[in-house]
Amino acid sequence: MSDQQPIDVFAAADLDDGDVKTIPAKVTGWSDAITVFRDGDDFYALDDTCPHEKASLGEGWLENGEIECPLHQSRFSLKTGAVTCLPATRNARPHRVEVVDGRVWLTPGQAPTDAA
Repeated sequence: MSDQQPIDVFAAADLDDGDVKTIPAKVTGWSDAITVFRDGDDFYALDDTCPHEKASLGEGWLENGEIECPLHQSRFSLKTGAVTCLPATRNARPHRVEVVDGRVWLTPGQAPTDAA
């Protein structure tokens, strides 16, 4: 569990289905930028840097609940950060993201399933 507080990062309506928005580390206070992904009506957040080869996951391809790294085509579950396709062998770090009153709130360092 993290001692980070939720951060209001943007209006949910500002991100269309299939789009991403990368929040800089200086805004989140986290060690890496965090990318928020919209997949249908759901929002997910992962560390932006691919754990395999330091590419930006925010520049990857979003499809079927996964993000594909633009460098070596590793894929990661948006929900859990789990590797779903090699060559990556380490999971991406997920973060808690919620939509409240039309705003997207990000809690860096808190897993999506952690209690608020």
